[in-house]
Amino acid sequence: MTDRLDVVAVAPHPDDLEILCGGTLAKLVKQGYKVGIFDLCSGEPTPRGSLETRQKEAEVARQALGVQVRINIDLPNRVLMDGPEMRYRLATEFRRYQPSTVICAAGRTPAASPDHHQGHLIIEASRFYSQLTKWDERFDNTSPYRVPHLVYVPFPSDAEQRQWQSTFVVDVSDTIEQKLASIQAYESQFDAARFEKVRHYVRSYNGYHGGRCGFLFGELFALPHPVGADDLHKLVHGGKGSLAPVQLPGKDHLPMN
Repeated sequence: MTDRLDVVAVAPHPDDLEILCGGTLAKLVKQGYKVGIFDLCSGEPTPRGSLETRQKEAEVARQALGVQVRINIDLPNRVLMDGPEMRYRLATEFRRYQPSTVICAAGRTPAASPDHHQGHLIIEASRFYSQLTKWDERFDNTSPYRVPHLVYVPFPSDAEQRQWQSTFVVDVSDTIEQKLASIQAYESQFDAARFEKVRHYVRSYNGYHGGRCGFLFGELFALPHPVGADDLHKLVHGGKGSLAPVQLPGKDHLPMN
């Protein structure tokens, strides 16, 4: 029987998740969770790589992040298209690994690969398909499984101004270097000069989102529903520490009666 995973992150191509949320994936592993990366496609063909090269680079990146499992769903690159057969393939892996949370690379990137938008649709639909009954033969005779939680990690270059139900930022200050190392593993895609540009972009983008929450670096996520909490104080402080006492004016500055 396949070991269950706590969190599975899914995106079309090897290197997508490293760029989008590699810091969070590395942090989850450090926190003791079992984490998987599901690449929908091989990422090939490209002008710079080969299937064998990308496979080796993806494994180096997995090791850099410490993620326990990485699988390729082996859907077609460049012509990825949402449809029943694609959904069956990914949903089968959801049934096998039974993650509590699926992280979905989300967004429409008209200046980049259309696979990104199609992947977004496939991931959402596959989460639903995973729970369907009386269709087990379409899922390699695996048992139905309902994924409890769906989390979006938005592409920075999304063409839409989305009104997410809620967003949050994960502090990745302690794993930003692991994230950069996992991206650098893709030497076929990022030569030295190109990687320096990517490094600058990642540090700037994650620095912006982290800075908004008081972190050095942070990764942005979104939910399809409002954030729930039973402790307002912990929620607004990110679950860290307690609010410092309010400093009231001294006696000499208080208004006279």
